[in-house]
Amino acid sequence: MRLSALIRMLALIAATCSWETQVMAADGLITIKSSFGPEDTMKRLEAEVKAKGLTVFAHVDHAAGAAAVGMNLRPTDLLIFGNAKGGTPLMQQAQTIGIDLPLKALVWQDEQGVTWLSYNDPAFVAGRHDVGEPARAAITTMTGALHAIATKATAQ
Repeated sequence: MRLSALIRMLALIAATCSWETQVMAADGLITIKSSFGPEDTMKRLEAEVKAKGLTVFAHVDHAAGAAAVGMNLRPTDLLIFGNAKGGTPLMQQAQTIGIDLPLKALVWQDEQGVTWLSYNDPAFVAGRHDVGEPARAAITTMTGALHAIATKATAQ
């Protein structure tokens, strides 16, 4: 991993620790505690995604999938969203980043009944694919948008 990517990741992790909401960040995954249950968190997430002008491509209810085959799974719901204007500059730098795009956010409930929202840190993903300097503006914009969306979806 390049030193500049590592520095960006450390800076973002430090910034997330100062957020007012409870946040965990590990291995490029940002996880925020929600003030709402899973269903309300997902509704709020989808509303914020649409309010930002992003397209919802898919909604995957993993718990429903598990139930369909006779298995139990706590609420685990994935939203896949984005737009070509934001993702294309990244893929122009490294097409392999398409495996991590469009963006995804997971709303899930832990063993104690606490609801969380998790998403991939755009800077980590960019570093993973060695996206260069020309895509920095897109990564910065994506990071800010995801933070704003996640915060509005999870905070009262």
